[in-house]
Amino acid sequence: MTAAKKILLNAFNMNCVGHINHGLWTHPRDRSVDYNTLGYWTDLARTLEKGLFDGLFIADILGTYDVYQGNVDVTLRESVQLPVNDPTLLVSAMAAVTRQLGFGVTVNQGSEHPYLLARRFSTLDHLTQGRVGWNIVTGYLDSAARALGRAQQTEHDERYDQADEYLEVLYKLWEGSWEDGAVRRDKAARVFADPQRVHKVRHQGRYFQLEGYHLSEPSVQRTPVLFQAGTSGRGQRFAARHAEGIFIGGASHEAVRKTVQDLRAQAVLAGRLGDDPKIFMGLTVVVGETEARARELHAEYLRHASPEAGVAHFSASTGVDYSRFGLDEAIEYGHTNSIQSAANTARQQGWTRRRMLEQFALGGRYPAIVGSPSQVADALIEWVDRTGIDGFNLARTVVPESFEDFARLVVPELQSRGRFKTAYEEGSLRHKLHGQGDRLPARHAAQAFRPAAVAAADPSPVPTPASAPQAEPVA
Repeated sequence: MTAAKKILLNAFNMNCVGHINHGLWTHPRDRSVDYNTLGYWTDLARTLEKGLFDGLFIADILGTYDVYQGNVDVTLRESVQLPVNDPTLLVSAMAAVTRQLGFGVTVNQGSEHPYLLARRFSTLDHLTQGRVGWNIVTGYLDSAARALGRAQQTEHDERYDQADEYLEVLYKLWEGSWEDGAVRRDKAARVFADPQRVHKVRHQGRYFQLEGYHLSEPSVQRTPVLFQAGTSGRGQRFAARHAEGIFIGGASHEAVRKTVQDLRAQAVLAGRLGDDPKIFMGLTVVVGETEARARELHAEYLRHASPEAGVAHFSASTGVDYSRFGLDEAIEYGHTNSIQSAANTARQQGWTRRRMLEQFALGGRYPAIVGSPSQVADALIEWVDRTGIDGFNLARTVVPESFEDFARLVVPELQSRGRFKTAYEEGSLRHKLHGQGDRLPARHAAQAFRPAAVAAADPSPVPTPASAPQAEPVA
């Protein structure tokens, strides 16, 4: 008999005050206004590792939410992901106070050249000893495009075309520039790295040009664990080729199950196994020692939440200014470069502004589970078993108590049912998630850019050490 699937769990956070469930920064016990202090993040990392969370998934956004009412007034008043600081700079401090917790960091591939990003993630993978992942986003805000000097955001599908090439460049750097064994660290022979085993990357593509060596020696994982959150048709094809973890939303078991089936089918078409990508669903949990206590906490949180801020966030996600419509007026959707899955959900559900305000009562649009530890565990297990997801990105409500309560109350309940680990497995983040070692498997797209694969595809003779050109002296 096959053992029941153990649930994977990320805490979902962002280097800002208001992330998903907006308005709760006003709660007297909430500490999110301390987001710009190291202690906030190191305390959180310790809490999550104590609770055996697989990782901290850190979101990010470039640009501002200026669609609702045509300005950033609500965004600023409620701190709807503004201000927002760089997520990558948090990782080293949190890694220093933990040993097992993974870190999934969001970086927009359209914001910088891949040569620079390759070094940053290799550095983080070294410093965390293989505990870092990259959440690949392509961006969708016109405000971000304008801030980066472009007239408007690139068309949706073309952003994924660019991202495909971006990953190709990165695979050449991470997987192909330095061979295994290139680093010798031989003091007696005065050879730190073998020049014959370090290769220059040359890339001349539609979007990127590069000639140079990867600046970092190979890290534990080489390529960080690759996460992605696109569930549009083009986004699914991108995820099927690259992603090891996919982040989805969903309001019903049926809709989520369909998304999971589509994603796994796409992975097979891309030459991978259907269960290669681990699929995480966004979720909010309010748990108490009893159902009555959970309901009391939920009511308390609702008094501080801002549904309007949730609508302002959703306006940016869909590219539609919902403030222009009456509470019960039908919403008109035209073409935008926004998040297609969000717009499709709103359109298919026939949401009015009143319905959105009800849906976003807790300030965010993820499903909310409210109950005792056993009730929450029942609901989580039902989501996994009925939809085929692998785990959850757990959104915060009041920080840090929402994560502390989950670790204290829900994790032991899941463990008692055999649905959550009782200890970390040793090894890298990739090995913890997939159980197949530190490196990407041979069936992944990155394989084509490893030295052996490149040599097999190139019929030109490879110079032997005796005939290879000598390195030029350093000036």
